[in-house]
Amino acid sequence: MPTNSTSQTSSGESNINSDFEFLFTRSIEFRQETIYFIIVDRFFDGDPSNNEGPNPKLYDPNKEKWGLYWGGDLQGIIDKLDYLKKMGVTAIWMTPLFEQIEEELFEMAPIHGYWAKDFKRLNPRLVDKDDEISLVKNQETVFDKLVAAAHNLGIKIILDIVCNHSSPDAGGKKGQLFDDGVLIADFHNDVNDWYHHYGEVEDWDNKWQVENQELGGLADFNENNHDYREYIKSAIKLWLDRGVDALRIDTIKHMPLWFWQEFYADIKSHKPSVFIFGEWIFSGPYDSPSVEFANKSGMSMLDFGFCIAIRRALGKCEPGGFHLIQELLDQDNVYNTPSELVTFVDNHDMPRFQNLNPDPGILRLAINLIMTSRGIPCIYYGSEQYLYNDTDGGEEPYNRPMMEKWDTDTPIYRDIQLLSKVRRINPAISLGSQWAKYVNEDVYCYVRRYRDYRCFVAINRGNPITIDRVETDLEDGEYICSLTKRFFEVKDGALHNLELGVQDMIVINYLGDRVKGKVVVRAQLNGISTNHGEVIVVTGDCPELGNWDLSKSYQLEYINSNTWFNEIPFDESAGKVISYKYAIVYRDEHGNETQIPKRENLVSRQWLLAEEGNVKWQDNWAL
Repeated sequence: MPTNSTSQTSSGESNINSDFEFLFTRSIEFRQETIYFIIVDRFFDGDPSNNEGPNPKLYDPNKEKWGLYWGGDLQGIIDKLDYLKKMGVTAIWMTPLFEQIEEELFEMAPIHGYWAKDFKRLNPRLVDKDDEISLVKNQETVFDKLVAAAHNLGIKIILDIVCNHSSPDAGGKKGQLFDDGVLIADFHNDVNDWYHHYGEVEDWDNKWQVENQELGGLADFNENNHDYREYIKSAIKLWLDRGVDALRIDTIKHMPLWFWQEFYADIKSHKPSVFIFGEWIFSGPYDSPSVEFANKSGMSMLDFGFCIAIRRALGKCEPGGFHLIQELLDQDNVYNTPSELVTFVDNHDMPRFQNLNPDPGILRLAINLIMTSRGIPCIYYGSEQYLYNDTDGGEEPYNRPMMEKWDTDTPIYRDIQLLSKVRRINPAISLGSQWAKYVNEDVYCYVRRYRDYRCFVAINRGNPITIDRVETDLEDGEYICSLTKRFFEVKDGALHNLELGVQDMIVINYLGDRVKGKVVVRAQLNGISTNHGEVIVVTGDCPELGNWDLSKSYQLEYINSNTWFNEIPFDESAGKVISYKYAIVYRDEHGNETQIPKRENLVSRQWLLAEEGNVKWQDNWAL
């Protein structure tokens, strides 16, 4: 099964496919990644010469004023790439790198990167003093060195962007926006209507206010302005051209869905391989607008619902315990692709996990939970070193301490190192379904399942316990736990008298055969509800799909009540146009068809396969 590659023609071949790659390839597979989220200013100071920046008043060399710059920069990340690589990090998400206003407001400077001044320039505080900060001028900077060094280690770069707003009213200026150094918009002199002027949001349940009024006094862009849209898209494309692999987008709930659909389509046409996820704060399966965004924007999202459930169950040890987590996961069917949601236990907008529960063993369980559950895990910088500050309960800005330790032998560091490898070699974790096998307040046992791959996980947050029997979906035999190296015997598909100690966790893997082909299509179908005995197949006009013979079609796997998925290898049909459609086949326990199959109500779908690589089909059942 090829991983992390976009479809492309073979080297040296002249093929029309290469000219139309964007028509038949989709984003690189991101579900196997382990993301590490860095506030650049608070990670590591690799170049002290840039610390004072254009306005020395915004720099605190003593690191006492939490709202000012402390000196972290891109050279600091380069210096620590080996540390991150060894830990198992495969993608680095950095706070925005755009040039910021050089003003402070209420003793806060834009150390976070969300008060942009010029989206086409680098923040001079984060690069070498002699670097050309203009991205328009094609000169190598420390940012390019970071991208090259990270890619050389197999680490992807995620750029944090914000399209909703620019800067607040600081130093008598608000929303002054530049295009590579040229002033193009000013909130206080908005002659070209680049900004909304409706005041701050007062009713957070009012969709119009949330999308058109200001968030915390930040100058709110007018997305109806065509010039603004062209500016922001052209700016982000400059960063993609410098090697950025993925985008995290801030405050997506504050702009209308149509804007994001247009933005996504344009960005994907420019760089088809890019993976994009957004921040809809406090999103979740019970929040229908955020679900609509996840299913209709083309992007994925940060999974706030899962985060809050974990913080309640493990951070606060609320009644219900692991039932709170399972109840959340039981709603996965509302999403088209829950396995692409980005999961986390804390971030820069909330107190760190240990502010809820200082027990390092509980933090370890929380992180290991997201490393083995559905979704793409994201680790907030320093969590592996138990970094947190209790001032004001860890609320902003005290959730953003300076990174202090680089110990490569902490329990969490070692676990992330191991589980990141497991995620990459066992597609049951990155691609498969998740089945609860035993749940009470203190114990959570679940199975990740995909094709013939399995991963069984058991977590105990409480006192020692012995469980009489737990189903594992594993074949009978002896297995070794990836974390503890303990041996376990499976009999009749179950573990018997399973002993779990205090804050214990076991992870048992079974690896099957990878799907191999010149082209591997990851086919996903949503929008169909099936009953017991019903399976989804793909049929088509090529040998790999049975040449329209349903008895030779390719069967998908059940993920949840809204999703069927599988990988389909293509060899003979690689590089050709194929037609396909989905069908429901009714089969008994012996595999015999029991009813007349039901096919989709459409002529067919068509796809131009590449010569080699990975492709993603994401389709909805046609009634």
